[in-house]
Amino acid sequence: MVPKSRSPARAPPRRKSPCAAAKPEPLDNYLLAALNEQSRQRILAMLKPVELRLGSVVYEGGQEIAQVYFPTDAIVSLLYVMEDGASAEISVVGNDGLVGVAGLLGAHSSPNLSVVQSGGWALRMCTEALRREFRRDADVRITMLRYTQALMTQIAQTAVCNRHHTIDQQLCRWLLLSLDRLSTNRLLMTQELISNMLGVRREGVTEAAGKLQRLGVIRYRRGLIVVQDRPALEKLSCECYQVVRQESDRLRAYGDCD
Repeated sequence: MVPKSRSPARAPPRRKSPCAAAKPEPLDNYLLAALNEQSRQRILAMLKPVELRLGSVVYEGGQEIAQVYFPTDAIVSLLYVMEDGASAEISVVGNDGLVGVAGLLGAHSSPNLSVVQSGGWALRMCTEALRREFRRDADVRITMLRYTQALMTQIAQTAVCNRHHTIDQQLCRWLLLSLDRLSTNRLLMTQELISNMLGVRREGVTEAAGKLQRLGVIRYRRGLIVVQDRPALEKLSCECYQVVRQESDRLRAYGDCD
């Protein structure tokens, strides 16, 4: 079961986390960087930096979405949890987007569990304040809706992947999506947490990771995964990764043409 905590993301402590940047930079988040200068400055005035620690819970299922998060170098997994405690990841959010889309679109509570997959920093904002900007500012609205479309594509493709592809392929897809949201090839991640994300047994993850390590694609030790050969990882992945990546790139390019 994914570890739970009643505390949402907390303000950064004085001691720096080894997995976090010294200071979150707003332009490191794609959505904030994509806004025009006037829209961005209004939103920046309402943002506060928070550190998201590995394994901590941002939202419990059913919890009120009082605040939304723009990750800068953290990654948050959105998971669906069954009544028996089994879970499976439906999408990942990093510097490409926003944690709390459901709140932006009018939901008062989170439909899923949101857990920090890779520790780092985010910028936090009152949900209602972002809703007001969404209603009044066309640039904010279009940018957020394009991201929502990309997120929907990722959710749909994840469902297909979990149903039709092997654990080996799912792990490759998951690693690639994580790498796209990090500035490094190193992921701090235990096999137990990966198995919770993928909704498979830990033994399956151990076997899949062992194959990648023997091929020289990754190096894994004590919760640290180092990707050594990304091109090989892409070849071993199923088409689901490219579908998600291409849709995200398409929407970004469309925005650049405005």
